[in-house]
Amino acid sequence: MNTRGTGRPPPRGVVLDTDGVLLASAAVHAAAWKAAFDACLAAWAPGERGWKPFDAEADYHRFVDGKSRYDGAAAFLTARGVRLPPGQADARPGCDTVRAVAARKEQEYQQALRDKPVHAFEDAPRALAALRSLDVPRAAVSASRHARALLSTAGLDRLLTTVVDGSDAARLGLPGKPDPALFLHAAGLLGTRPEDGAVVEDALAGVSAGQYGHFGLVVGIDRTTDRHRTAPLRENGADLVVADLTDLVQAVWGATP
Repeated sequence: MNTRGTGRPPPRGVVLDTDGVLLASAAVHAAAWKAAFDACLAAWAPGERGWKPFDAEADYHRFVDGKSRYDGAAAFLTARGVRLPPGQADARPGCDTVRAVAARKEQEYQQALRDKPVHAFEDAPRALAALRSLDVPRAAVSASRHARALLSTAGLDRLLTTVVDGSDAARLGLPGKPDPALFLHAAGLLGTRPEDGAVVEDALAGVSAGQYGHFGLVVGIDRTTDRHRTAPLRENGADLVVADLTDLVQAVWGATP
């Protein structure tokens, strides 16, 4: 498959999102956001029946998926008309500042990880191993500071060339998606020019970032049973949408994982 029909060869490097692409952790993030937001929404409107809870499907994908904790919290709160001060970087979990809400989400997420470890999608190691056999360098990217540890626990770190996570973004001052900074930094570590590389994402903000970064191929992955995420992914910038990573390897590189 030629990139975007231009006659160019397949991508020389691949940057893959972590949550929802390599690891089955997106649902854990969504549940943690719901617990944090719903607790605060209830606290802000005690006794009122009209407040609308956070939707772990629609609101998660629209406002927080693929973004840093602060950016995700700010986006959802703004959409609900809730105005809070930013708060301090070391804010304790709570509801009085944006960073306190974000810290509450982090608290819920860490508890979820203690209760049930996150696993890799079945297709992820097969696809990464196939790309390695084709000498295609592979980077995992995430806005989460937990990504590197979770990838290691899932055994995917040995199949990756490099990892860029939320700790790297904070250290380097890289803005979150839909800004392409994380992807561009990862491509640089792979030694791949954006136009010669591919981005693989499940988040709308992520495929937008791939387009903004002028990557040669922007791939959306829709793991839903009814494929209801395919159209939004295309509308936000995906050149190609696949059901899993083995479909991608076969379609773009012609290899069967």
